[in-house]
Amino acid sequence: MAQDGSHHHGERTTTRPPTPLPHQRPGAPSSFDLPGWACAPRPEAEPGVYRLGYRRIDPERAEAAKVATWPLLLRAGLNAVVAWFAYLYGTQMLMYVLVWFGGQAGIGPLASPSESEAMFTLLVANVLVLGIVIKVFGRMGRWPEVWRRYAVPLLSRTVTREERAEEDVPAAAEAARRQDPWDGLRQGGAAAAAARLDGEAVGDVDYVRIQRAWESAQADPSFVPAFTEQVAARGAAAFAHPSETRELPGRAEQHDLLLGQVRLGTAQDVPKNPLSHRTAGFALDPALLGTSVLAVGPAGTGKTARLARPVAEALCLQALAGTACAVVIGAADADLGPDAWYDVVIAPGDPSSVYGLDLYGVARDPDEAAARLAEALLPDELTARAENARTALQQVVGPFHAAYGRYPGVRELRSLLGGDQDALAALVKALGTAGRLALHERDLEYRERQRDRADDPGALLADRLALLDRPAFEGVFATDGTGRPPFAMRVLDHPLRVRVKLPERSHPEAARMLSRLVVGQFVLAAGARVDRSLFAGLVVDDASAALDATAVRGLQRLRGANAGVVLLLRTLVDLPEALRAPLFGAVGCRMAFPGIAPWDGRLFSEAWGTHLVRETEVTHTPDTSGGVIRRAGRVGRKALSGTTAQTESVTTRDVERLRWSPSDLAHALPAGHAVVSLTSVSGEQVPPLLVDLRG
Repeated sequence: MAQDGSHHHGERTTTRPPTPLPHQRPGAPSSFDLPGWACAPRPEAEPGVYRLGYRRIDPERAEAAKVATWPLLLRAGLNAVVAWFAYLYGTQMLMYVLVWFGGQAGIGPLASPSESEAMFTLLVANVLVLGIVIKVFGRMGRWPEVWRRYAVPLLSRTVTREERAEEDVPAAAEAARRQDPWDGLRQGGAAAAAARLDGEAVGDVDYVRIQRAWESAQADPSFVPAFTEQVAARGAAAFAHPSETRELPGRAEQHDLLLGQVRLGTAQDVPKNPLSHRTAGFALDPALLGTSVLAVGPAGTGKTARLARPVAEALCLQALAGTACAVVIGAADADLGPDAWYDVVIAPGDPSSVYGLDLYGVARDPDEAAARLAEALLPDELTARAENARTALQQVVGPFHAAYGRYPGVRELRSLLGGDQDALAALVKALGTAGRLALHERDLEYRERQRDRADDPGALLADRLALLDRPAFEGVFATDGTGRPPFAMRVLDHPLRVRVKLPERSHPEAARMLSRLVVGQFVLAAGARVDRSLFAGLVVDDASAALDATAVRGLQRLRGANAGVVLLLRTLVDLPEALRAPLFGAVGCRMAFPGIAPWDGRLFSEAWGTHLVRETEVTHTPDTSGGVIRRAGRVGRKALSGTTAQTESVTTRDVERLRWSPSDLAHALPAGHAVVSLTSVSGEQVPPLLVDLRG
């Protein structure tokens, strides 16, 4: 712990107060300062820095700031006193030297100096000595640092109101223009729209949504009149989300929707954190979420409350602003936001749920649909039989789709895989009617031969499907139009907000299958989108059963598809061992929460690697130098004090050390904190940061 400094997380924090949350409720008076928020500076910064209100730290000033105030002032004062006496003495001595040198040489004015010549000599001596004194004692006394810390702020506060009022009119007009959030509309020919918006209560969601519509309109000047007409008619509600929702109820986090950032906490002022991040706000945005996030930590460490819910809130807000779509998966009782946050709520096992789930997602053909469904149905311990199960399912799904023009529902699929003779006969008859029997006859015959074998994968699949063919799930997975409207992942090119509530308490194994199914469908659908202008985000509150080899491979393809996944795990042991290393390689952002197991910490530690640390070693050895008198003195000292005279040698060297050891991750992280490493879609990397996530 001597090197990581994580126990100093409460030290100096000099960030400016956080910007007020930009909440805005349509139709009600709002205190949201739109011009101040929209025109606030957002300086360029490294990934993970909350840029609204960020001020970059000067490395030299940060190093100097380590000196406390009173020692700094005392040191400056003592050097000033010594410098004064040195100046007085030095000028006199230098003047005498100059006069003496000139008199001895017998040349020039110094040989018999007049009054003016003496004044000139005195001036030269003063300037020369003053320069030397200021350079030497100013450096030792750190006078420049005292000037920056105390004199400059004092002088800036003494600027009078009259001086500020004397600013020229053009500069004031330019400043006012820069504070106009609708200046782009006025300059681009939509002044009427800007005038309408000036009288509206506009929130951050409205502003980003309207600005996005304006950018689209500028691509073709013929769209500008239509844009103006829409804004003139609806004001701040123009181009609203299809749900007509303009704000999230119960919104709690700090967001900057102009950059898509959500602030999760504060990077701590500790030596292990890069200087650019210390005391800065820590935030995630689509550029980081696009490389996917893996968070590991025991239950109760804040993964859901401090990561999953804030990211879900951010994605839902961005969907309302027309820049993202969100899919959030978790248990029915997980705190991932109220149902009012979402457009589609899928809750298998809840009779009041309106929507169902399409088991086949965005599959392009029956074989692909069957393959994806087979992977979701089989648990980890049965993946060795996945290939046979995939083939068996394809032998049923393909003929059924050819005969009826749709995919089979759960009950129909279960009957066919279980060898129900009536179901098979009806399928053969339908294929004959459709003229497709010859094409699929071999598949059906093979299924018939496999039916009575002990290792028939169809029987295994039928047993797994029986977990979904329960009265509680009636109508959830229907494909014939008689059940609930099914949600399919093919709509990820629309700004939808989807919540999938898994029945983990009442039907735990079914919940595991549905988790794998939804994650697999999302990864496939996000990568297959033609229109990738919207960021597609998936949040999985418990990913222990949601991943398989196909999904892990698909995570790497999401970086180029403007999509990303946030995965939460209690421990990596919940995953098959063959998936742990590939998962670490597939995600770009990794988070370790307090209390993770040492074997989990080992993977994080290996992934984060080592860095150079400057270590200082002090060695004490008995002093044996000197002659008889000195040795006698050491003997007397030992007799009087009981200590042996020693020499001290100091060695400083750079050595490689783990950035975070497994032991530190398991035992040294403070509660409410996490260690986070980041990678953006552009390839920028940030080494592990110690972050305080407690608001």
